[in-house]
Amino acid sequence: MRSSPAGRGKAATALLLVSTILMGLMAGLFFAFDVSVMPGLAAGDERTYVTAMQNFNAAIDGNGLFGMAFVLALLASAASAIVEFRKGRRTVAIWVGAATVAYFLVLMITFSVNIPLNNELADAGDAAKLTDFSIVDKFKSTWVSTNIVRTLLCTAALTALSRALVLYGRATR
Repeated sequence: MRSSPAGRGKAATALLLVSTILMGLMAGLFFAFDVSVMPGLAAGDERTYVTAMQNFNAAIDGNGLFGMAFVLALLASAASAIVEFRKGRRTVAIWVGAATVAYFLVLMITFSVNIPLNNELADAGDAAKLTDFSIVDKFKSTWVSTNIVRTLLCTAALTALSRALVLYGRATR
């Protein structure tokens, strides 16, 4: 049974759109690091690598807009899944729920792997005074690998949300 357009609700529409846009922004951020930032840094010297990553991390950590998008991508997706489920649009809810789970995994990887490495890098201090650059090897292997996984999971979440939008449009005509 299809919902009437009146059953669509502006809030439900906005929530699904916001979820999709935020997920796209996060997938794009991770992808940009995969294809340009990290390979570009790897082509340079270790001191530059440390300095640049410390600066990137400080800029992201101190950026309220990033923090909002980072957290709201999960919250908006979860809320959208709940709204869609309650509205009886189960198929839409399943796709949005799948996106939420995928992005939750991104957050788990971020908090358990990437942030601790970022903190270790910050604790290394001034790159100009460093003599031990073993942290760069950790970034080139562990951080870069887990970022690729985050990109893939965010892309899967974005794909699921895109599918949910298509199904939502069909269900609410």
